[in-house]
Amino acid sequence: MYNSDTPTRAELPTSAQLLKSTIIAIVAAIAILVAIVLPSEYGIDPTGAGRVLGLTEMGEIKTQLAEEAEQDRIRDEQNAVPTAPAAPQQGSNLLDRIYAEFLVGTAHAQETRTDEMSVTLAPGEGAEIKLVMVKGAQANFAWTANGALVNFDTHGDGGGENISYEKGRGVAEDEGVLEAAFDGNHGWFWRNRTDAPVTVTLKTSGAYSDIKRII
Repeated sequence: MYNSDTPTRAELPTSAQLLKSTIIAIVAAIAILVAIVLPSEYGIDPTGAGRVLGLTEMGEIKTQLAEEAEQDRIRDEQNAVPTAPAAPQQGSNLLDRIYAEFLVGTAHAQETRTDEMSVTLAPGEGAEIKLVMVKGAQANFAWTANGALVNFDTHGDGGGENISYEKGRGVAEDEGVLEAAFDGNHGWFWRNRTDAPVTVTLKTSGAYSDIKRII
């Protein structure tokens, strides 16, 4: 049983009407692509409408962050240190394992220190400072570009894992608590996109065993 009547031939759209609808749909899709998608996603604005609507800047930010993320990925791969295979435990017993896994590990995790580092970035230059942390360790941080603006990427890597905590563009300063998601290096990458040198000053305090400038 059918609930609707079958349309008659006269009620069906003609070939000309279907062709007209298809052409209208294609033109509308092209207009949306050119006026909205290209400016907002790739910063490409052939009509100028994206700049008026503020979409072009959004696309330029996405493109720039994507380029910097790719540079970060390549840099992390170049800086990655192969993990040495674990040496077989010879003559170990239950007490040795408890000492190594709990007592030593706990002492390492509770190690605290305070540091301050400054880096001066030339226009277009990037720098990276990281803390050596164990999983769950926390470090208070505060950094400032001393009146200028920088792009930053707070991230970590280690043991084959990578994580991005936060990214920002055109930021003058930031502060908070960095908690390591896993054992490894966790910290900040800054890039100076201005036309003048920028000095970034980082202050840290908390549970980490070392602080080092990677780049």
